[in-house]
Formats: sequence, structure tokens, C-alpha cells
Amino acid sequence: MITSKTTHRVRYAETDQMGYLYHGHYALLYEIGRVEMLRELGRSYATLESREGVMMPVMSMNQRFIRPAHYDEVLTITTTLRHVPEQTITFHFEIHNEQGKLVNGGSIKLCFVEVATQRRVSAPEYLLQIIRPYFE
Repeated sequence: MITSKTTHRVRYAETDQMGYLYHGHYALLYEIGRVEMLRELGRSYATLESREGVMMPVMSMNQRFIRPAHYDEVLTITTTLRHVPEQTITFHFEIHNEQGKLVNGGSIKLCFVEVATQRRVSAPEYLLQIIRPYFE
């Protein structure tokens, strides 16, 4: 299992009339979490696309809203990869507020697509080389 943590301060432009983080912005927080996890592992989405020729489009996203996040609050995004990817990769998320209380949780499933052919492929070896050691 791989776990990564990063933070994000809720900006005014991300809130609704009630001063709560707008529900549509949680997908962005999930993206921040998974991009930062890959960066911590020494890889980036940009490199995966440009050098390896593989994109990772979203197939599905599930989330649950526990309590609101508020304007100017610092959120901790915990991202977990529970399994070595094969045909798909699923990231799991928990978002906590400054008091350590769970605000939101969910998961996002992505597949691998070759840029040149636009066809689905298995997880690239480039990515598996950095992930496998965490599961041995």
C-alpha cells in the first residue's frame, strides 16, 4: 500500500454562497492528491504522457460528503493506492479539516490509454517499476 498526504487551502473562489467548499471542487482535490502522490514517487503525469505516451482518463468516481469544508480552511488530502495496477488504477481519498475531522472520502478509477493510438493498454512498466516495491 502507498499513502501520500498533501494540503490545500480553500480559496474564496472555491466556495458557494454558504462559504462551504463547493461540492464540484472535490474532484479537483482528488486530482491534486493523485498528482502529488506520483510526484512524491519521482514521476509526474506530464512525463507519463510526454515520455511514455500514456494518458490516464477517469472511468468512475465515488465520493461521500461527511461535513462541509470552509473558506480559508487548510485541508489534508490523504491519497492511498491499495493495489498494484493492471488494466486500471484506483486511488482512494480521505480529506480532513484542520481539526482532523473527516470532511470527504472517496475513490477514483482510471484506465491507461496510449496517446498515439487512443487505445486502452495495461499499466505501463514505467509506472509499475516505482509502485511494485511498496507491495512486496
